[in-house]
Amino acid sequence: MNPVQRNPLPCLPVLLAVVLIGSCTTPAPTPSPSAQPSPSPVAIASPTPAPTVQPSPTPVPPTATLPPTATPVPTATPKPPHPLSVEAMRGRDYPGSDIVIEQTLPPGVNYAQYLASYKSDGLKIFALFTVPNGPKPASGWPVIVFNHGFIPPAIYRTTERYLAYQAAFASAGYIVFKPDYRGHGSSEGQARGGYGNTDYTVDVLNALRSVERYKDADRNRVGMWGHSMGGALTLRAMVTVDEIKAGVIWGGVVAPYGDILTKWRRPNAPAFREPARSWREGLIQEYGSPADNPAFWYNISPNSSITNVAPIQLHAATTDEEVPYAFSQTLDEELLAANRIVEFFTYPGDNHNLSTNLGVALQRSVAWFDKYVKNIRS
Repeated sequence: MNPVQRNPLPCLPVLLAVVLIGSCTTPAPTPSPSAQPSPSPVAIASPTPAPTVQPSPTPVPPTATLPPTATPVPTATPKPPHPLSVEAMRGRDYPGSDIVIEQTLPPGVNYAQYLASYKSDGLKIFALFTVPNGPKPASGWPVIVFNHGFIPPAIYRTTERYLAYQAAFASAGYIVFKPDYRGHGSSEGQARGGYGNTDYTVDVLNALRSVERYKDADRNRVGMWGHSMGGALTLRAMVTVDEIKAGVIWGGVVAPYGDILTKWRRPNAPAFREPARSWREGLIQEYGSPADNPAFWYNISPNSSITNVAPIQLHAATTDEEVPYAFSQTLDEELLAANRIVEFFTYPGDNHNLSTNLGVALQRSVAWFDKYVKNIRS
């Protein structure tokens, strides 16, 4: 559970004139000495070439019809970047909204807890929202945006699952904001998955901007946590906006798309299979496979844009039955190659939720956020 280290001869001329003009002729009979002619000056004179007469250009009568010019070949209009590309995602807005408290929930040990809502793409999205008790820091409470993993939308409930995870951060003095994503629980919109479109990442980024607007939050001290699919959303969010100071990803789907398409099979998740086939087959049909069109798949992978990403801590079980351990290994290697700050913890024999090592994994996660979020200068 320690961090991973890381051409015939020419005819003879008889007359000089013949030589001068460079031709070969049949030699004439040799005359007797008494009958030899006097040399002719004309024969030896260098010929003066006649000047070349350049014809004057014929002016075009004013009424003459000029030949038609060639019709230019139209150039193709360049396609805009795919919405999933980092370029496209960086180019759009994530305004968020004011947070609305929908219901006050039973409090935690040292924090208040609420069912809240905010706006994303005009949709009302619900969230579990916790605020620490006690004197607020002068700059406001540090914040963690908490991105849950895949849970079938039909059975998802805001106040179920991940409660112990979220409580660990809330009790450590953080505002924690867990968005439900569209189509989950009471959130409006259609749940279309987290990999083949931008929907959930947009919801996460609008959650980020919404909680930054909260009166008791310190918008300069913000971290992001994600598990499984939520890890993929976390990585994409971190390469899209700049204000996330640190991230923690557990068992994340964080490999490049080529690996996700070819190295990930989930035989134990029948509820996930149809959506998985839908987004995979749709993108391949339109853009070709990663082997046929590597540039497209490279551009939509957050892994291609990690040059300036904030510090990331990775957790993965070597025996994860849901998401390949190799995905976290790959991201760790890419971050190290890009000279980014990364810490990678492995858990032999544990499961996708790190159930056996939950306490220590949460302690390590809190310590990471304390170092790179809470204790930085606001």
